[in-house]
Amino acid sequence: MSAPIANRLFVLILQHPQERRHALSTAEAAAAVLKRAKIAVGLSWPNLAKALGGAAEPRRWAVLYLGSARPLPTDDAIVALDRNGEPIADATRLLSNLDGIVLLDGTWSQAKNLWWRNPWLLKLHRLVLNPPRPARYGRLRREPRREALSTLEAAALVLRHAEAGPEAAEALLAELDRLLAAARPAVSRSVSA
Repeated sequence: MSAPIANRLFVLILQHPQERRHALSTAEAAAAVLKRAKIAVGLSWPNLAKALGGAAEPRRWAVLYLGSARPLPTDDAIVALDRNGEPIADATRLLSNLDGIVLLDGTWSQAKNLWWRNPWLLKLHRLVLNPPRPARYGRLRREPRREALSTLEAAALVLRHAEAGPEAAEALLAELDRLLAAARPAVSRSVSA
């Protein structure tokens, strides 16, 4: 892997402890690709600063929110929600003013567990992904909903819209493609055995 890519928007990944054992976990790859990223493994933290390991202003951060199962009334890839779960205008402007984003890494139920165990996440802006294409990761690991992307792919989608250039997003997707290519032979062998 080459040197980490510079990114303006800090990426904090809250990883459920059981996700570290998953063979196709992508959080480590995302953190390795980005210069400004950190993985915090655990179930709960008292606040954003503790999870981050440094000072942070919650009003300048967003969390990729699990959202409800209802479809979003837009074609936008990223939708910012207000506290009532309703879309707000101009998610692009919000993204450009953020210092960082928080991603919840784990299975769908593990991510929900992280959400409910960390009430300080409610102080952050909420972003919901509305990906234009099915998850690349979905070819190897079945996802419960269309917008359920791997941590690496979710970070790439947000950074594609938050960064001045595409370098960080492209580096993340290239790493995902490399991981998927390496995993395919192992999956094929286990299926045919």
